[in-house]
Amino acid sequence: MALTQSYHGQKPGFFSSLLDGLTRGMSQVVEANSRIREVERLQAMSDEALAAKGIRRDDIVRYVFRDLYWM
Repeated sequence: MALTQSYHGQKPGFFSSLLDGLTRGMSQVVEANSRIREVERLQAMSDEALAAKGIRRDDIVRYVFRDLYWM
């Protein structure tokens, strides 16, 4: 014998969905800006400093975005 449960909560309203979408969009913009600043910070470093961190200059973008994209 199998038991199932269903929850039929209220569907979020238009304004709630809109606000949620705007909030998610803004958080993505903020995260992208922080990653771009990190790329710029690493690009300003010398090749020796990058080598000490184990990063090649050609791999800076791949390093900063490594958790988002498999490259």
